Amino acid sequence: MAPLIPNATARRHFLHRHALAEAPTGPASGDALHALIDRIGFVQVDSINTVARAHDMILWSRRQSYRPPALKRLLERDRSLWEHWTHDASILPARLHGVWQHRFARDADRLHHNWRRWFRDGYEAQFDTILNRIARDGPVGTSDVGEGEVRGKGGWWDWHPSKTALEWLWRTGQIAVTRREGFRKIYDLTERVIPEAHRAQVPAEQVTDWACHSALGHLGFGTSGEIAAYWNAIGPEAAKLWCQTALAQGRIVEVEVEGATGQRRRTYATPDVLTDVPPEPPARLRILSPFDPALRDRARAEFLFGFRYRIEVFVPEPKRTFGYYVFPVLEGDQLIGRIDAKAFRDASSLRVKGFWPEPGVRLTKARVARLGAELDRLARFAGCDRVEFLDGWVREPMIQPIG
Repeated sequence: MAPLIPNATARRHFLHRHALAEAPTGPASGDALHALIDRIGFVQVDSINTVARAHDMILWSRRQSYRPPALKRLLERDRSLWEHWTHDASILPARLHGVWQHRFARDADRLHHNWRRWFRDGYEAQFDTILNRIARDGPVGTSDVGEGEVRGKGGWWDWHPSKTALEWLWRTGQIAVTRREGFRKIYDLTERVIPEAHRAQVPAEQVTDWACHSALGHLGFGTSGEIAAYWNAIGPEAAKLWCQTALAQGRIVEVEVEGATGQRRRTYATPDVLTDVPPEPPARLRILSPFDPALRDRARAEFLFGFRYRIEVFVPEPKRTFGYYVFPVLEGDQLIGRIDAKAFRDASSLRVKGFWPEPGVRLTKARVARLGAELDRLARFAGCDRVEFLDGWVREPMIQPIG
């Protein structure tokens, strides 16, 4: 019989690996910031800026001394970080570029099949033109290319051919993001962005072992599907075979993990998970980005924490359960609710429209005080000097349907 990891222990293992089981204090620039990102694996990039952009909020929730220029320096001056694709656009340690190179050829095959169906013709003819221009004239953004091309108005599927070509060249590793202006990506040749020491390709036979072993290190425990999905670097079948082999070799063990409602799931873990005692997170509240690495796998978050989160950005307002962009709230090792807040910087105000506690969570005076203190800190981070609570901001708990 596989040993059982109780739910509270499982949550703490998971939070500890995501740097959420310690006070959000300490240095948040230079080597310390790089080490934090290396520890949590990656930081997802997203454009929504109701309070702060996702990548900035992810780092702030772990080190509240963090400020965005520190990340920009690591990306654009030190070149110790770079931006590419995991399950979505993400910031990664530059040392992973050698591993990522196997994805470039894989993605070229996938994009070749799909993009010919999705996008307008003509983008493939722009590859050499754009590469030659960047080599000759330097970095470009989408507004710098495509002179004379008809620009679509229908959305991402209606890009003009040169924009499609830029994205293709980026996804396949021929160019890299050298900086962002506002939120607009500016591209240069890869060899001008990624330091030479990080551009040596990792042999293909080592990629699967790295992807699975490192994923388990970040997750603490996981099914073969969760392991494959962490980096999205290998397929489910490759991860399943690796788990079988590593189990036979004694490198990993099978464990049962208890979920939030007492259900059990058979997973894999490294042996140290059975002996290490994870720290108990501090009782303070944290307001997390919806794209936090600890919440990226929504099904896993629901299993471990009993917290069902679905982003409603693309849901018409009358049909939303909560709001356009609500932030999960973590207290200790529990997700206790979600909050609808938005920074109105012209009025220097962070306005709270609603807070929905999870079923069974009571808003005691102490908890309200902790929430208020965290909102004050978040307001300062967002460039506001006060928090405003709109009428009726405390909402009734809502039990969401499963599935």
